[in-house]
Amino acid sequence: MWKTKRSTVDGYFLAGKNMVWWPVGASLFASNVGSGHFIGLAGSGAAAGIGVTAYEWNGMLMVLLLGWLFLPIYIASGVTTMPEYLKRRFGGKRIQLFIAILYLFIYIFTKISVDMYAGAVFIQQALQWDLYLAVILLLVITALYTVAGGLAAVIYTDAFQTVVMLIGALTLMGFSFNEVGGWEALHDRYWEAIPKIRDPNTTCGLPREDAFQLFRDPITSDLPWPGVLLGMSVPSIWYWCTDQVIVQRSLAAKNLIHAKGGSLLASYLKVLPFFMMVLPGMISRILFPDEVACADSDACKQVCGKPVGCSDIAYPKLVMELLPAGLRGLMMAVMIAALMSSLTSIFNSSSTIFTMDLWRHLRRGATEWELMIVGRVFVLVLVVVSVLWIPLVQAGQGGQLFIYIQSISSYLQPPVSIVFMAGCFWKRTNEKGAFWGLVLGLLAGCVRMLLDFVYPVPLCHEVDTRPGIVKYIHYLYFSIILSIFTLAVVVTVSLATEKPPVEQVSGLTWTTRFDPVQQSGLSMDVVISAGQDEQGPRAEDEARNGKTDPPRRGSHSTEESEQMRSRLKSALLWLCGMEQKETGGRLPPPPPPANAAVCSLDEDPTMRHVVNANLIVCMAVTAFLVGYWA
Repeated sequence: MWKTKRSTVDGYFLAGKNMVWWPVGASLFASNVGSGHFIGLAGSGAAAGIGVTAYEWNGMLMVLLLGWLFLPIYIASGVTTMPEYLKRRFGGKRIQLFIAILYLFIYIFTKISVDMYAGAVFIQQALQWDLYLAVILLLVITALYTVAGGLAAVIYTDAFQTVVMLIGALTLMGFSFNEVGGWEALHDRYWEAIPKIRDPNTTCGLPREDAFQLFRDPITSDLPWPGVLLGMSVPSIWYWCTDQVIVQRSLAAKNLIHAKGGSLLASYLKVLPFFMMVLPGMISRILFPDEVACADSDACKQVCGKPVGCSDIAYPKLVMELLPAGLRGLMMAVMIAALMSSLTSIFNSSSTIFTMDLWRHLRRGATEWELMIVGRVFVLVLVVVSVLWIPLVQAGQGGQLFIYIQSISSYLQPPVSIVFMAGCFWKRTNEKGAFWGLVLGLLAGCVRMLLDFVYPVPLCHEVDTRPGIVKYIHYLYFSIILSIFTLAVVVTVSLATEKPPVEQVSGLTWTTRFDPVQQSGLSMDVVISAGQDEQGPRAEDEARNGKTDPPRRGSHSTEESEQMRSRLKSALLWLCGMEQKETGGRLPPPPPPANAAVCSLDEDPTMRHVVNANLIVCMAVTAFLVGYWA
């Protein structure tokens, strides 16, 4: 907190662009692995075997794409937010506003409500509290943490929490394997983990035959292998290469070498969730088949309150049953740390996108005070909407939390990924092509998402009466179809309309990243609004904030009350992470030109060889892991 208060506005958002590789990498991992991962991955492991690990190992490659392909473009363009990049690249306002609103929706549907629900499930299992009481308690703690914490401190906090998470999760993994009798026993006993109460005439409650395979049947399985290879990658590019929460951490690195080093560390750490979460989830099913693998809706309701299944309790069940009291407390700290490191990052990024990309568009003359208040009020609005969404999270995708996240991602994220990729790697992409690709792609994705909510997956013993588009087109296949459709729209409309001007291409694509950025492409609205403040509004703001000399006619008591107000204001500013500067309530000055970015594309030749060698090793490790378990 103390360090945060001394930051400039730019430093507050990007931690002064001075982070070295290890906190960047640890923060990437901690921001990715929230409580939703612990609950969701273990639950999917218990329900369906190791297939869900494909998402983690796919992420190993995508975070490397961020460091080597996308980040050089973002650094060259000198942007700090993803909507800002699109505004520079395509011009106009509508894509920036469209993406800002969409990001907020995605955060609510796939991040905030999921993490809150997962943390609440853990507290519910540990303390036997009501789910919504647990959610509200978590929100009170997180809201205090968000207001007082400040973003610059979050990266180091994440680095510390990563160490805590790894120690706690690896300890639980050791206890789990010891309890089940080792790897061979896990492999043999998983097939016998069948609940007592089940319908013998159905497959309900039986383990999947392909539980220990990563690549599964392309038509009948829960994760078809062509979908795993292609359909999974496009939403993954959105998450790792264009999402504000993730990219923000990489942009905070002091140079490109450190940003690449952070990507490498995060990629190596992504090997671990398979061992720390998926396999313990499978062990939980072996040890507690009647609860974790319940196959009867009445029995499931008694165990966890959900008729669709209780696999999401697999991880908390292990913690509560296997660990001694002290270690149980450590794991409680791990889960809350995982939850809060994810939520605070998302809350900060969401309020920044809303305040800077939406509110400032509506109110150009907004003061820094107004932006501060709007940002914090918006966090509260976000929290309320996320709480209202939780019942749908509970019901989604047969009680498998992680599969719920991935299915929603497959409907909303591919159009955004395609537009970013076209903008970064094809100079001919223009504003009209990008806009209509986004609009039509997202319209198709939302229709499919609504169909999924209207026609949920039937229970195991029920007849599947869903329409064919939901029943036969897996969400990963739909992701491939949606990506091709969006790309076709972007290419067709771009070629049918005018070329983008030079200032929308120079320094903003892969082939032009070394070109100087054309200054006319900068966001002039910031300069204009700051210029407007120079005259009348500046004087008003300074008077309102006590910066101008007050009339000397008042009494001594008036001066005392002024001092008291000033002290109160200083305390409030300190709590909210804002220093009382000479600029009063005005907007911060316009950002420096893009070519003056702190983090340049220059790389030390020796260190470049080191990170490139590590890149090859990391890709080889990923290929081996996927090939071995396929």
